[in-house]
Amino acid sequence: MPFVTVHLWEGRTVDQKRALTKAITDAMVEHADARPDGLHVVIQEYPKENWARGGVLGVDRKDT
Repeated sequence: MPFVTVHLWEGRTVDQKRALTKAITDAMVEHADARPDGLHVVIQEYPKENWARGGVLGVDRKDT
């Protein structure tokens, strides 16, 4: 039972998440011999103020 976790900042639409999980599932089936009905994809979303890179919070980044 493959399990894929995706960590993202908040803000994607349901349609974007739908497309993302479909693409991940298709890739896992093609490249990892996963069965679609046994594959779990979990999207964990975080507010930008709860995520930092290089000591700078997402809400403070200029490149986002």
